[in-house]
Amino acid sequence: QVQLVESGGGLVQPGGSLRLSCAASGSIFSINVMGWYRQAPGKERELVAAIHRGGSTNYSNSVKGRFTISRDNARNTVYLQMNSLKPEDTAVYYCFIAATSSNYWGKGTLVTVSS
Repeated sequence: QVQLVESGGGLVQPGGSLRLSCAASGSIFSINVMGWYRQAPGKERELVAAIHRGGSTNYSNSVKGRFTISRDNARNTVYLQMNSLKPEDTAVYYCFIAATSSNYWGKGTLVTVSS
């Protein structure tokens, strides 16, 4: 059974940094995309960043230049380095894996940006 476990969330002041990690356990074949969504209170879930099998990346306009996504294929792990955090980045961050056979989601990790 595949499980995605996120870590690295927490409380940070505006301008600070956090690094999120998401490790997948279990057997996953043919991973195509790994990435992160987020959902703020009262808002819809939105794509934050994604990294494709070949290494190409996509970012939401709101995080471009501040967030960096990376992956370790050997460990089925995806990371999100978040710098220059803003209060509007406050949300629950969910990692996902899109594989040929199925999609998988983590349970989420809360990021709170506040002074």
